[in-house]
Amino acid sequence: MPTTLSVNLNAVAMLRNRRDLPWPSVEGLGRIALQAGAAGLTVHPRPDQRHIRFSDLPVIRALIDDEFPDAEFNIEGYPGDEFLALCEKIEPEQVTLVPDDPVQATSDHGFDFRTQGEFLKPIVARLKKKGMRVSLFADGDGDVEAVKLAKATGADRIELYTGPYGGCFDNPERGAEILEKLGQTADAALAEGLAINAGHDLTVTNLPALVKRIPKLAEVSIGHGLTADALEYGMAETVRRFRRACGQTV
Repeated sequence: MPTTLSVNLNAVAMLRNRRDLPWPSVEGLGRIALQAGAAGLTVHPRPDQRHIRFSDLPVIRALIDDEFPDAEFNIEGYPGDEFLALCEKIEPEQVTLVPDDPVQATSDHGFDFRTQGEFLKPIVARLKKKGMRVSLFADGDGDVEAVKLAKATGADRIELYTGPYGGCFDNPERGAEILEKLGQTADAALAEGLAINAGHDLTVTNLPALVKRIPKLAEVSIGHGLTADALEYGMAETVRRFRRACGQTV
Protein backbone atom coordinates (compact mmCIF):
# COMPACT_ATOMS: atom_id res chain seq x y z
CA MET A 1 0.00 0.00 0.00
CA PRO A 2 1.28 3.50 -0.78
CA THR A 3 2.27 5.75 2.08
CA THR A 4 -0.67 7.83 3.32
CA LEU A 5 -0.59 11.55 4.07
CA SER A 6 -1.86 13.18 7.26
CA VAL A 7 -1.93 16.97 7.04
CA ASN A 8 -0.68 18.71 10.18
CA LEU A 9 -2.77 21.85 10.80
CA ASN A 10 -0.55 23.49 13.44
CA ALA A 11 0.98 26.03 11.06
CA VAL A 12 -2.46 27.02 9.80
CA ALA A 13 -3.59 27.56 13.40
CA MET A 14 -0.48 29.55 14.24
CA LEU A 15 -1.17 31.92 11.34
CA ARG A 16 -4.79 32.29 12.47
CA ASN A 17 -3.70 33.05 16.01
CA ARG A 18 -1.73 36.13 14.93
CA ARG A 19 -5.07 37.96 15.01
CA ASP A 20 -8.22 37.48 17.05
CA LEU A 21 -10.06 36.48 13.89
CA PRO A 22 -11.41 33.15 12.59
CA TRP A 23 -9.23 32.97 9.48
CA PRO A 24 -7.46 31.16 8.05
CA SER A 25 -9.95 28.52 9.08
CA VAL A 26 -8.41 25.38 10.54
CA GLU A 27 -11.62 23.49 9.85
CA GLY A 28 -11.96 24.90 6.34
CA LEU A 29 -8.43 24.07 5.25
CA GLY A 30 -8.68 20.67 6.89
CA ARG A 31 -11.79 20.04 4.80
CA ILE A 32 -9.98 21.07 1.60
CA ALA A 33 -7.08 18.76 2.47
CA LEU A 34 -9.38 15.80 3.00
CA GLN A 35 -11.36 16.58 -0.16
CA ALA A 36 -8.04 16.49 -2.05
CA GLY A 37 -7.31 12.99 -0.77
CA ALA A 38 -5.38 13.40 2.47
CA ALA A 39 -5.92 10.32 4.63
CA GLY A 40 -6.17 12.27 7.85
CA LEU A 41 -5.46 15.37 9.90
CA THR A 42 -2.83 15.84 12.60
CA VAL A 43 -2.62 18.36 15.42
CA HIS A 44 -0.24 18.91 18.33
CA PRO A 45 -2.11 20.81 21.05
CA ARG A 46 0.39 22.37 23.44
CA PRO A 47 -0.50 23.64 26.92
CA ASP A 48 -0.02 27.28 25.87
CA GLN A 49 -2.31 26.77 22.82
CA ARG A 50 0.06 28.82 20.69
CA HIS A 51 -1.20 27.12 17.55
CA ILE A 52 -3.93 24.47 17.84
CA ARG A 53 -6.40 25.43 20.54
CA PHE A 54 -8.22 22.89 22.66
CA SER A 55 -11.44 24.28 21.17
CA ASP A 56 -10.27 23.19 17.70
CA LEU A 57 -10.27 19.51 18.63
CA PRO A 58 -14.03 18.80 18.77
CA VAL A 59 -14.46 20.79 15.55
CA ILE A 60 -11.92 18.64 13.70
CA ARG A 61 -13.38 15.49 15.28
CA ALA A 62 -16.83 16.45 13.99
CA LEU A 63 -15.48 17.33 10.54
CA ILE A 64 -14.02 13.86 10.15
CA ASP A 65 -16.98 12.04 11.68
CA ASP A 66 -19.63 13.92 9.72
CA GLU A 67 -17.97 14.40 6.33
CA PHE A 68 -14.96 12.07 6.01
CA PRO A 69 -15.67 8.93 8.07
CA ASP A 70 -12.84 7.00 6.42
CA ALA A 71 -10.24 9.61 7.44
CA GLU A 72 -8.21 9.54 10.65
CA PHE A 73 -7.57 12.07 13.37
CA ASN A 74 -4.03 11.95 14.80
CA ILE A 75 -3.31 13.89 17.98
CA GLU A 76 0.29 14.18 19.11
CA GLY A 77 1.80 15.49 22.29
CA TYR A 78 3.64 14.87 25.52
CA PRO A 79 1.76 12.31 27.63
CA GLY A 80 0.92 14.46 30.64
CA ASP A 81 -2.36 14.04 32.49
CA GLU A 82 -4.08 16.92 30.69
CA PHE A 83 -3.07 15.58 27.27
CA LEU A 84 -4.19 12.05 28.05
CA ALA A 85 -7.55 13.27 29.31
CA LEU A 86 -7.93 15.31 26.12
CA CYS A 87 -7.27 12.23 23.99
CA GLU A 88 -9.77 10.18 25.95
CA LYS A 89 -12.38 12.88 25.40
CA ILE A 90 -11.78 13.38 21.66
CA GLU A 91 -10.97 9.73 20.81
CA PRO A 92 -8.61 10.16 17.86
CA GLU A 93 -7.87 7.12 15.74
CA GLN A 94 -4.17 7.57 16.52
CA VAL A 95 -2.23 9.17 19.35
CA THR A 96 1.42 10.00 18.70
CA LEU A 97 3.37 10.43 21.90
CA VAL A 98 6.39 12.75 21.89
CA PRO A 99 8.98 13.43 24.61
CA ASP A 100 8.87 17.22 24.24
CA ASP A 101 9.15 19.67 27.04
CA PRO A 102 5.77 21.45 26.64
CA VAL A 103 7.48 24.85 26.21
CA GLN A 104 9.92 23.93 23.44
CA ALA A 105 9.35 25.31 19.97
CA THR A 106 8.84 22.01 18.15
CA SER A 107 9.55 18.30 18.44
CA ASP A 108 13.27 17.71 18.01
CA HIS A 109 14.07 14.21 19.30
CA GLY A 110 12.57 10.82 19.96
CA PHE A 111 12.06 8.98 23.23
CA ASP A 112 14.98 7.41 25.05
CA PHE A 113 13.37 3.99 25.32
CA ARG A 114 16.09 2.72 27.65
CA THR A 115 15.14 5.19 30.38
CA GLN A 116 11.52 5.95 29.45
CA GLY A 117 10.19 2.56 28.40
CA GLU A 118 8.71 1.70 31.78
CA PHE A 119 7.15 5.17 31.99
CA LEU A 120 5.46 4.63 28.63
CA LYS A 121 4.02 1.15 29.19
CA PRO A 122 1.02 2.10 31.36
CA ILE A 123 0.32 5.15 29.18
CA VAL A 124 0.28 3.07 26.01
CA ALA A 125 -2.00 0.52 27.70
CA ARG A 126 -4.36 3.26 28.88
CA LEU A 127 -4.78 4.69 25.37
CA LYS A 128 -5.08 1.32 23.66
CA LYS A 129 -7.75 0.27 26.14
CA LYS A 130 -9.83 3.13 24.71
CA GLY A 131 -9.31 1.80 21.18
CA MET A 132 -6.67 4.28 20.00
CA ARG A 133 -3.64 3.27 17.97
CA VAL A 134 -0.45 4.45 19.66
CA SER A 135 2.68 5.65 17.88
CA LEU A 136 5.87 6.70 19.66
CA PHE A 137 8.26 9.37 18.40
CA ALA A 138 11.62 7.72 17.78
CA ASP A 139 15.08 8.76 16.64
CA GLY A 140 16.01 7.24 13.31
CA ASP A 141 19.59 6.46 14.28
CA GLY A 142 19.68 2.75 13.51
CA ASP A 143 19.59 1.70 17.18
CA VAL A 144 18.13 -1.82 17.01
CA GLU A 145 18.01 -2.30 20.78
CA ALA A 146 16.01 0.90 21.19
CA VAL A 147 13.49 -0.37 18.66
CA LYS A 148 13.04 -3.58 20.64
CA LEU A 149 12.42 -1.55 23.77
CA ALA A 150 9.87 0.56 21.88
CA LYS A 151 8.05 -2.63 20.92
CA ALA A 152 8.08 -3.73 24.57
CA THR A 153 5.97 -0.70 25.54
CA GLY A 154 3.02 -2.19 23.67
CA ALA A 155 2.91 0.56 21.05
CA ASP A 156 1.57 -0.16 17.57
CA ARG A 157 3.92 2.10 15.63
CA ILE A 158 6.91 4.35 15.86
CA GLU A 159 7.15 7.70 14.12
CA LEU A 160 10.62 8.32 12.78
CA TYR A 161 11.84 11.82 13.58
CA THR A 162 13.01 13.07 10.17
CA GLY A 163 14.14 16.56 11.19
CA PRO A 164 17.87 15.88 10.61
CA TYR A 165 17.04 14.41 7.20
CA GLY A 166 14.94 17.40 6.23
CA GLY A 167 17.66 19.72 7.45
CA CYS A 168 20.07 18.36 4.83
CA PHE A 169 18.30 20.06 1.93
CA ASP A 170 21.62 21.69 0.98
CA ASN A 171 23.86 18.71 1.80
CA PRO A 172 22.74 15.66 -0.21
CA GLU A 173 25.66 13.48 0.87
CA ARG A 174 24.82 13.93 4.55
CA GLY A 175 21.16 13.50 3.72
CA ALA A 176 21.86 10.13 2.13
CA GLU A 177 23.73 9.00 5.27
CA ILE A 178 20.85 9.99 7.53
CA LEU A 179 18.34 8.38 5.17
CA GLU A 180 20.15 5.06 5.48
CA LYS A 181 20.04 5.27 9.27
CA LEU A 182 16.31 5.97 9.08
CA GLY A 183 15.96 2.96 6.82
CA GLN A 184 17.89 0.73 9.21
CA THR A 185 15.65 1.84 12.07
CA ALA A 186 12.56 1.10 9.99
CA ASP A 187 13.90 -2.32 9.01
CA ALA A 188 14.43 -3.19 12.67
CA ALA A 189 10.99 -1.90 13.65
CA LEU A 190 9.24 -3.85 10.91
CA ALA A 191 11.09 -6.97 12.01
CA GLU A 192 9.65 -6.43 15.50
CA GLY A 193 6.12 -6.05 14.15
CA LEU A 194 5.92 -2.28 14.51
CA ALA A 195 4.42 -0.19 11.72
CA ILE A 196 6.30 2.93 10.63
CA ASN A 197 5.22 6.55 10.45
CA ALA A 198 7.49 9.51 9.76
CA GLY A 199 7.38 13.24 10.17
CA HIS A 200 9.24 16.52 10.47
CA ASP A 201 10.60 18.77 7.72
CA LEU A 202 9.45 16.49 4.91
CA THR A 203 8.91 18.05 1.49
CA VAL A 204 7.90 16.99 -2.01
CA THR A 205 11.63 16.97 -2.78
CA ASN A 206 12.87 14.66 -0.03
CA LEU A 207 9.81 12.42 0.36
CA PRO A 208 10.34 10.17 -2.68
CA ALA A 209 13.76 8.97 -1.49
CA LEU A 210 12.36 8.26 1.98
CA VAL A 211 9.49 6.24 0.54
CA LYS A 212 11.86 4.36 -1.74
CA ARG A 213 14.15 3.41 1.16
CA ILE A 214 11.19 2.51 3.42
CA PRO A 215 8.63 1.05 0.99
CA LYS A 216 6.38 -0.10 3.86
CA LEU A 217 6.20 3.40 5.35
CA ALA A 218 2.60 3.59 6.56
CA GLU A 219 2.06 7.31 7.04
CA VAL A 220 3.73 10.70 6.97
CA SER A 221 2.36 13.69 8.86
CA ILE A 222 3.47 16.99 7.37
CA GLY A 223 2.72 20.54 8.40
CA HIS A 224 5.35 23.23 7.92
CA GLY A 225 6.55 22.34 4.42
CA LEU A 226 3.04 21.54 3.26
CA THR A 227 1.62 24.81 4.58
CA ALA A 228 4.47 26.75 2.97
CA ASP A 229 3.70 25.12 -0.38
CA ALA A 230 -0.02 25.80 0.10
CA LEU A 231 0.73 29.53 0.11
CA GLU A 232 2.04 29.08 -3.43
CA TYR A 233 -0.08 26.29 -4.89
CA GLY A 234 -3.21 26.29 -2.74
CA MET A 235 -4.09 23.59 -0.23
CA ALA A 236 -5.81 21.19 -2.63
CA GLU A 237 -3.03 21.14 -5.22
CA THR A 238 -0.39 20.97 -2.49
CA VAL A 239 -2.04 17.88 -1.01
CA ARG A 240 -2.05 16.28 -4.45
CA ARG A 241 1.64 17.10 -4.89
CA PHE A 242 2.52 15.53 -1.55
CA ARG A 243 0.39 12.48 -2.32
CA ARG A 244 2.33 11.97 -5.54
CA ALA A 245 5.58 12.34 -3.59
CA CYS A 246 4.30 9.56 -1.30
CA GLY A 247 3.96 7.29 -4.31
CA GLN A 248 0.20 7.58 -4.68
CA THR A 249 -1.51 7.71 -8.06
CA VAL A 250 -3.35 11.01 -8.21
